[in-house]
Amino acid sequence: MGKKKEDDDDEMYVQLDLEDGPVDCAIVTIFSCDGKDYIALLPLDEDGNNDDGEVWIYGHEEDENGEPSLRYIDDEDEYERASEAFDEYLDEQEFDELVEEDDEEE
Repeated sequence: MGKKKEDDDDEMYVQLDLEDGPVDCAIVTIFSCDGKDYIALLPLDEDGNNDDGEVWIYGHEEDENGEPSLRYIDDEDEYERASEAFDEYLDEQEFDELVEEDDEEE
């Protein structure tokens, strides 16, 4: 995987070592689908921004010591199921935000 770090806002980051060089990514969430864990990453540019909204999804595993590792998903069906589960997560987050806003207005 790479280095894991936190910023002042308690956001978690990882640095992926790719063929083109290292890429810093913000961790969006870790979620489960079909009994497996996955991680959604937001790749960041040199300025720490993500202007295109692209999200990368990898398999996520931890060894017996709790050390995380990422797994590239090379099966299209598995990737599609994980992507759909992430979309459902996003829908739930938007719904939760709407409910919180309604509660604050009352």
